[in-house]
Amino acid sequence: MSDFGAVRLATISDQDLDPVAVEKAVDGPEFGAVVVFTGKVRNHDGGQAVTSLEYSAHPQAERFLHAICAEVAQASGLPVAATHRIGSLTIGGLAIVVAVAAPHRAEAFTVCAELVDRIKHEVPIWKRQLFADGLSEWVNACG
Repeated sequence: MSDFGAVRLATISDQDLDPVAVEKAVDGPEFGAVVVFTGKVRNHDGGQAVTSLEYSAHPQAERFLHAICAEVAQASGLPVAATHRIGSLTIGGLAIVVAVAAPHRAEAFTVCAELVDRIKHEVPIWKRQLFADGLSEWVNACG
C-alpha cells in the first residue's frame, strides 16, 4: 500500500518538466483520482504581449517547496508531488507541475488547488516577464 500523506517529489529544476513523472510519483492502486496541474507560460498579461518568462529562485527555495508539500500532505493525508522550473521559458513552456492522488476526485482537486496556491505565494521563486515591446517586469517581487 502507498504511503498516504507523503511528499513523493518536491524539486526545483532548470530542465524541462515532465508531467507524466510527477503523476507517477503519486499514483497507486488505492487511488481512484490523480489530479495533475500544469502551469504554462501564456502569451499575454494585463493586455500586453508576453514573449517569454525568466524564473529565479532563492538558494533555499527547494527547502521551502518541500516544507509546504509536507504540510499539505500531512494535513490532507494524501500523497503530493510538485516541481517548479527556473530559468528562461518560452510561450507554452511548463513552469510548474503539481500532482495529488486520492481515493476520490473532489479531495484530489481541492488539495491540488491548495498546494498550487501555497507554492505560488510562499516559495521564494520570482518571475520576470519579457514583453513584445522590449520592456520587462518582475511579477510579485515585492515583499
